[in-house]
Amino acid sequence: MASLTYDLTLAGLSVGSAAALTGIGLIVTYRATGVLNFAHGAIAMVCAYLLRQCTVEWGWPLWLGTLVTLLLAAPALGLALERLVFRPLAVLGGDPAQTLVASLGVFVLLVGGAVLVWGPGARDDAPTLVPGDPWGQLAVVVAVASAVGAVTRRTRFGRELRAVVDDRSLAVLAGVDADRVAAAGWAFGSFTAGLTGVLLAPYVRLDPYGMPLLVMEVVAVAVAARMRSLPVAVLVALGIGVAQSQLTRFHPPGWAEPLLQAVGANLFVVALLVAALVLPGVGGRDTLPRPATARGGTPAGAWIVALTLFLLPLGFAGEDLHTAVQVPALGVVLLSLVVVTGRGGQISLGQAAYAGLGALFTALLSAGRLPFLPALPELTALLVAVLLVAPLGLLTGGPAIRRHGLALALATFAVGVGVSRFVFAQPYAASGPAPTRPAGFEGDRAYYALELVLLLLALLATRALRRGRTGRALAALRDHEPGASAAGVPVPSLKVAAFVAGAALAALGGGMLAMGVRAFDPAAYDPVRGLLWFAAIVVLGADSTLGALAAAALLVGLDAGTKGGVAAALIGLLTALVGRFPGGLQEALARLRAGPDRRTALTPTGVRARQRVRAGRASGGEAARADRGGPRTAEADRGALGTPEAGRGLSGAPRPPRAGNEPGPARAEGPAGTGPTGTAPGTPATPEADQGEPRTAGAGRGGSDAPQPPQPPQTGNTRGLARTAGPAGTEPGTDTGADADAGADADADAGAVGSPTDGPGAPRPAARGGERPGTPSPPPPSGTDPSTGTGTGVGVGVGTGPAPPGARPGAPSSAVALQARRLRVGYGGFVALDGVDLDVLPGRVSAVVGPNGAGKSTLFHCLAGTLRPGQGRVRLGGRDITRLPAHARTRLGIARTFQQLAVFPSLTVAENVRVGAEQGCVADPAAAERALRLFGLDGAVRTAPAAGLPTGTLRRVELARALAGSPRVLLLDEPAAGLDTAEVAALARILRALADDGTALLVVEHDLDLVADLADVVHVMAAGRIVASGPPGHILRASGPLDALDPAVDR
Repeated sequence: MASLTYDLTLAGLSVGSAAALTGIGLIVTYRATGVLNFAHGAIAMVCAYLLRQCTVEWGWPLWLGTLVTLLLAAPALGLALERLVFRPLAVLGGDPAQTLVASLGVFVLLVGGAVLVWGPGARDDAPTLVPGDPWGQLAVVVAVASAVGAVTRRTRFGRELRAVVDDRSLAVLAGVDADRVAAAGWAFGSFTAGLTGVLLAPYVRLDPYGMPLLVMEVVAVAVAARMRSLPVAVLVALGIGVAQSQLTRFHPPGWAEPLLQAVGANLFVVALLVAALVLPGVGGRDTLPRPATARGGTPAGAWIVALTLFLLPLGFAGEDLHTAVQVPALGVVLLSLVVVTGRGGQISLGQAAYAGLGALFTALLSAGRLPFLPALPELTALLVAVLLVAPLGLLTGGPAIRRHGLALALATFAVGVGVSRFVFAQPYAASGPAPTRPAGFEGDRAYYALELVLLLLALLATRALRRGRTGRALAALRDHEPGASAAGVPVPSLKVAAFVAGAALAALGGGMLAMGVRAFDPAAYDPVRGLLWFAAIVVLGADSTLGALAAAALLVGLDAGTKGGVAAALIGLLTALVGRFPGGLQEALARLRAGPDRRTALTPTGVRARQRVRAGRASGGEAARADRGGPRTAEADRGALGTPEAGRGLSGAPRPPRAGNEPGPARAEGPAGTGPTGTAPGTPATPEADQGEPRTAGAGRGGSDAPQPPQPPQTGNTRGLARTAGPAGTEPGTDTGADADAGADADADAGAVGSPTDGPGAPRPAARGGERPGTPSPPPPSGTDPSTGTGTGVGVGVGTGPAPPGARPGAPSSAVALQARRLRVGYGGFVALDGVDLDVLPGRVSAVVGPNGAGKSTLFHCLAGTLRPGQGRVRLGGRDITRLPAHARTRLGIARTFQQLAVFPSLTVAENVRVGAEQGCVADPAAAERALRLFGLDGAVRTAPAAGLPTGTLRRVELARALAGSPRVLLLDEPAAGLDTAEVAALARILRALADDGTALLVVEHDLDLVADLADVVHVMAAGRIVASGPPGHILRASGPLDALDPAVDR
């Protein structure tokens, strides 16, 4: 017994050593480059083949072949990948999803190339580099891990590597050559991959498909080590290897024996499933949304050509017709990726598993081999198989709710590998019954005609999912997930629905494939096949149904008409270059038609330097920006709004003191980008121009204290939209004099809303510096409501308690639109919010100001539903919504905007707004049209794709989408970011009109001048607390509260 335990332990150490080498290579590459190299297993396979070629085919000595393979070929391959594939991605600003797709393309390219060069068969004559004794392999692992540890801790390169890992941008600013670090990481990662391959080759089957998958199954050891700790990765790998060997000694009776044998033979797969589905996801929690390319409709001519090509096989005969039978079936499988990846924006590497399950269930059902079910006719069996597999889409749809990007890719890949190992490899599947074709369709020609009918039905179903309300919601999810959630799209349920629909389509296509070839072949649904399908659909246009059909024809036709592996090599090559053409082949062809791009490619450091130079030029004034062909600015619109003079607001009207309030801080502003009285940046203002006037943070527009996640809209009415009958938000018959003229001119360029006429019930003008007409009232005493004069219980001095600002004492909670009580959020030992109380009242504009890091964004996220506080409560109209997610709060009446634009580029302007109207708290089809008219978007621009529109127009689109849902509360995060002077004036008028219509507004803004003009109540935050609250005229003039602000901000 002791001898058996010892022998099994040695065998486990041998397997674990190879897994440890894989983990070391993956971790080093990931730490140096930020890329989880999915091609690691393919590199290992190529190096194993190369060593065999040198020693067996060419007769070289083992030592010479080893040196050439491991010290020359493997590092050179890594350097080539870094230089040709991944560095261009970094230069072009590729996001993590693009690097992931590129690594998958390299995987497919190397596998296809190996099939082309060495053939698809397995080899069992690979040379043995290290004796079978595991101690030699373990010594190699210890030596490699020790060398890596010594280099990272004791050398200059190691310090540079750690600096790049901690903060790549900061390391570059410190003079670290991040490109050199990345190249070294790729070279070392390829070396360890090659070493793993040559060590494993003598003991496992050496073939182009099995070995890469075997190596990638052990990625669990790197994930368990959180892609950072080499000792943890080594210990996990050795432990799993020993445990897997020890399980082979147990033979329980009955049904448990085959189960235990399956687990024992695939313990690394079990670890992969646990790491991918249970442990926290690796990589960032979310990938930055890549602006989607606006796509026009597919030309009718293209569909006519496709129809003709798909009808041609009906005239074929013999082997050509038999091969063509696979094309429609594979097209249905690829349509599942159009739904999940193309329209839903979710990475799915496990679609081959669902196709295989559809084929297996179809075969078992038609033969009566499934328990409790009789033998079914073939078409009925296919339909039942689809219904059985569709709910299994939850296996990947469930993880998609919480996982994104790399973590989701690992989860779906793990599901595909698990199904392959624990279902398809079992005896009942490998030796199961061969599926038969339906009665009357036994011949190839008749069956091909049946497939065309099923393909047409699948196309119609896919089209239905891609159009209408569901299609717009899926497009919003793909383009900007936080924005979709903020618009009210139920993101979790929509993701699950996309994966379920994708599983159903894949099962349908898999069943058709099995009946077409009259056999269930587990190899046809191998996880590697799923990677090839995913790469093909990305290359030919993930959101194109015609691209799915073209990919199916390409994959089948190339392999049948040429040497095997050509399709994989071509698809892999194109996918590896996806960073240059993120939109796939369609974008590449569009760029070719547009002519050559003569811009010189820069290194990442050069790109950052160019961005800084451009930013410096931009700060020189809006006129310079106009000279470079940029968007129109206030300087260009001088005839419309005029250049603000000293003592005047942005509308050009004299700035009267606020009624019932002290005059807010004012300064003489020039055109955007100039200092007081129009001086250039950096030019000191004259004492006369600046004396006695506290300076504001107008230049701080566009700053941010944290990335902004989505925030939900609230229930509300459409009064603000229904009141507006004409464009630009003016009421019929309104004549606003100079303001109206200015508003009309501004609307032509920036969508400005003209000031409605004064009178009972009419909203007051809200141009910066303009207040409600009439004789100004004396300032209210400290602690009074700025509009009613009643006491609020809130003082304006520093350190005043956070009693409900602006609320009357004893007022019921239903009188408060949005209420936060004792919110507390902490991250480890850091407290971001410390007992914050806040009330947002209907018909009032509340503003939150403070320095970066004060907690404004955290508070904003807690109110919007993208962050759940550790303590405290959030109530909407008296209802506790603390535990509700963002999209649920949206449907109750909370709408929000983002500092960084959150529009859906692949949708038109009108479709963007319709998403808000369809998902908001009030389902009113006419609300979208009213919102478009309100913001001057009801002209020709309504049909234009959002991609490429000016910033000012996109701000209007975003705000119109928020208001189309008829919210009660509107949360605005830096609404003036990126806007010029005229656009800010127009925005202020819109927001003031909304407040006068009864909407509750909360604004987080750095521009204190805008805050002074717009807000009724100002809250100053510092160190996670509200340190002062009150009317803007008192708060912004008081020196105490303003000391909490960033000293770099002008006041």
